[in-house]
Amino acid sequence: MNGRLLARTAGTLGLLAAALPMNLALTGAALARTALRGTSPGASEMTPRTILISGGKMTKSLQLARSFHAAGHRVVLVETARYRLSGHRFSRAVDRFHVVPDASDPGYAAALLEIVRREQVDVYVPVCAPAASRADARAATLLADHCEVVHVDADTIDLLDDKYRFARAAEDLDLCVPRTYLITDPAQVLEHEFPADGSRWVLKSIPYDPIRRLDLTPLPRPTRAEMHAFVEGLPISEEQPWILQEFVEGQEYCTHGLARDGELQVWACCESSPFQVNYEMVDKPAIEAWVRRFVRAHDLNGQVSFDLMETADGSVVAIECNPRTHSAVTMFHGHPDLARAYLEDGVATITPLADSRPTYWLYQELWRLLCDPRSVVTRLHVVRHGRDATFAWDDPLPFLLVPHLQITSLLLGNLLAGRDWIRIDFNIGKLVEPGGD
Repeated sequence: MNGRLLARTAGTLGLLAAALPMNLALTGAALARTALRGTSPGASEMTPRTILISGGKMTKSLQLARSFHAAGHRVVLVETARYRLSGHRFSRAVDRFHVVPDASDPGYAAALLEIVRREQVDVYVPVCAPAASRADARAATLLADHCEVVHVDADTIDLLDDKYRFARAAEDLDLCVPRTYLITDPAQVLEHEFPADGSRWVLKSIPYDPIRRLDLTPLPRPTRAEMHAFVEGLPISEEQPWILQEFVEGQEYCTHGLARDGELQVWACCESSPFQVNYEMVDKPAIEAWVRRFVRAHDLNGQVSFDLMETADGSVVAIECNPRTHSAVTMFHGHPDLARAYLEDGVATITPLADSRPTYWLYQELWRLLCDPRSVVTRLHVVRHGRDATFAWDDPLPFLLVPHLQITSLLLGNLLAGRDWIRIDFNIGKLVEPGGD
């Protein structure tokens, strides 16, 4: 067994065990509070429906489940076998939980159809990883005669997920994007004539890469030898194309949107970073206008998330679009109209409530504090002024079971399999691994 993997995993499990008494006490207090006060279903004028939600390991699925449940709907949650111990399956917002094959499995769509029939599902809302976006779009064709699917169609996913095609589509609408070139061979980068205007450039994989997506090594490198060494280490090919893109200086923003018939009915925007686990709504009219114009032009239906930059002069430059649920949806905690905006046409755009607190993940903040004890003031500020995205007084079990069942089981599984991991992401409820999803 890999000694380094054993030491890292054992150390992490020890830290989780140390946090368990605190979590048990908080969860126990929340359960006692609920037992004394009871719970009352939220008032809703909507006809109750059965909603199927995928991606059960992720906090954004939990948030949607809670929102639909609060509006009087019945929620069925699904996840793959590896994440069957998701803490979210124990949420009071979840009526039923099912295990489905991996999205790459030929039987994935058929398994969803079986659940739709068995549970009499009215609406399917995929909360998918990048690798599953197209599989859910293909499944929508099979499910169409049985339930509504709130998801972008397959052809549009191919357009939006391809960073090069997305850039071209935005340019066709005179919307601002960075200078972008398609790269299918490392030699193209070595032979590229970088402009002498002082601009910096980065390479990005078009297929989702959970590790290299955080690598923003500026190009060109100081010497040709360094350029050659950097580029030759990347898996660039016709089958796995990349883009060479101008690096835009400025503040990065991420967004979450739900579109129906080309109109945004759900909108959230917040400051972003390469590894984002804090969300606070900001009002950026220019960013919203950019997104609305693109969504209308392509008559989008489904969940769409954009990454954009605001430059020093106030210009908005879009970097990419991800046709999936964004974790920024956690900012809609307690919003009475989120379910309606997802399920009905003609709903005026909703944004997070004016008094909603920024969302964070407590275990992520504790890990940051351990890595940098000097950040204690910042960490305390985040916790004091924000809201843990998983914890709810009337639904505390996910907060207990995500770290101490879901993540713990994943750590033990990786250890037994000798499979390395890079970090824990409590937001999406998984271990970030080399070659993962």
